[in-house]
Amino acid sequence: MDLTNARERLITLQDEMSAYDHALSLLSYDGETTAPKGTADNRAHAMGILTEAVYKLSTGKETVELLEYLDSRKEELSQKEQRMVELLIKDIRFLQKIPMDEYVAYEKLVVESESVWSKAKVENDYKAFAPYLEKIFDSRIRFAHYVNPDMDPYDFWLNEYEEGLTTQKVDAFFGQLKARLVPLIRKCAGKPQVSDACIKGDFSEDKQEKLAKWLMEVMGLDMDRVGLSTTEHPFTTSLGSHLDERITTHYYREDVSYSMFSVIHEGGHALYDTGSDGDLAYTVLDGGVSMGIHESQSRFYENILGRSKPFCRFLFPRIQELFPEEMKAYTWQDFYRAVNRVSPSLIRTEADEVTYCLHVMIRYELEKKIMAGGLKVPELPEAWNRLYEEYLGIQVPDDRRGVLQDSHWSFGAVGYFPSYALGSAYGAQFLQKMRETVDVDAALEKGDFAAINQWNREQIWRFGSLLTPAKILENVLGEPFDPTYYLDYLEEKCKDVYGL
Repeated sequence: MDLTNARERLITLQDEMSAYDHALSLLSYDGETTAPKGTADNRAHAMGILTEAVYKLSTGKETVELLEYLDSRKEELSQKEQRMVELLIKDIRFLQKIPMDEYVAYEKLVVESESVWSKAKVENDYKAFAPYLEKIFDSRIRFAHYVNPDMDPYDFWLNEYEEGLTTQKVDAFFGQLKARLVPLIRKCAGKPQVSDACIKGDFSEDKQEKLAKWLMEVMGLDMDRVGLSTTEHPFTTSLGSHLDERITTHYYREDVSYSMFSVIHEGGHALYDTGSDGDLAYTVLDGGVSMGIHESQSRFYENILGRSKPFCRFLFPRIQELFPEEMKAYTWQDFYRAVNRVSPSLIRTEADEVTYCLHVMIRYELEKKIMAGGLKVPELPEAWNRLYEEYLGIQVPDDRRGVLQDSHWSFGAVGYFPSYALGSAYGAQFLQKMRETVDVDAALEKGDFAAINQWNREQIWRFGSLLTPAKILENVLGEPFDPTYYLDYLEEKCKDVYGL
């Protein structure tokens, strides 16, 4: 094997892997959106065969020899090639330590689990979903022990979603947030409550869809490459590469803000993915580097930009145009206060910015206990309800609005949730750096995201997974990550809305 040939084979290998990923992602996307409800077994069969093919391709002798050869001569490779080899070897070492039959069985399990969860949520039937969830948590624990037996299983999965993250770091981060968020929530509760009447009512789904597509265009999404569909739980996925991105939303007639902000949130994910440099397409470097950085973009667009005063001033006339009767009694100031209202709630995706991280903390505490063996899956609803009363002071009326509300556990995303809170805090610190060169407020008042998107593209998006999360933060911030920026931002927002 010579180096020139090995480099060519490296690209061919990633092309093939990308094609399998495209097929698997498309099957998953179809299952979440338009596939008939009774087709999960059919998809699981197809995905099982494709997953086995990916496993054999990834762990086969030729692939292993190729990557080990390139790794032995990494000083002769470009930065991109070195990073490709690093990430591919990491994935292969993971797969090599997990028996193929267990890996394929797990991939079939999550396909079935997502379908069961979707039905269980609608029917408020946790008992139907619990056996699948037990198998998922057991598999995640077992896989972590296979790959790194000396590492705490939950630390292993936290690190998979955000490199370097541990329970010790998350505990310290949440402790810092809780110390200032709890008093802030109490201060807001002590003030006259802000009305959210302007976003409640009966809003046509057709008009909400028009608003959603308009928002995507305003954000600067390439509508030829980014599709919009509906699903039970909004998400974003790339099909094979950043050249084909799909986002989803859910329309509630009684609340016009839900879909609006879910589209901006998922649009932030899509901007990040589609912002990768073109030469990263069909490689392991294509798309976002971690879920913390990914959520920094989605939460940044949804909240820091989307709920800001200048953007609300720009946005409200379009809402009035689509819903003239519903909005005739209200002003943009009413809308701004409504979408920044601080009020403990049941649903994470509907939560205000200030209470949002408490929702994430609850999920983190529960995951940590299950992964450590201190909580069993059948006990999860009771533990969930207890923490909601303790952290947010509200009683959970049913599992549909409780433990079944999020889809993440149904597809095995254990260790993902802290990324939402981390991403929120990253975004606030990014804003401070962005303001040094971009007049953010002026751009938002005009609904012109060009300068904002350009800054994010240059600083974050274009690198895809070429740089580690730590390197992205170091390059962008020029100082250590500091959650104080996020807490200061939230306090300033509350002062404005509540006059604290």
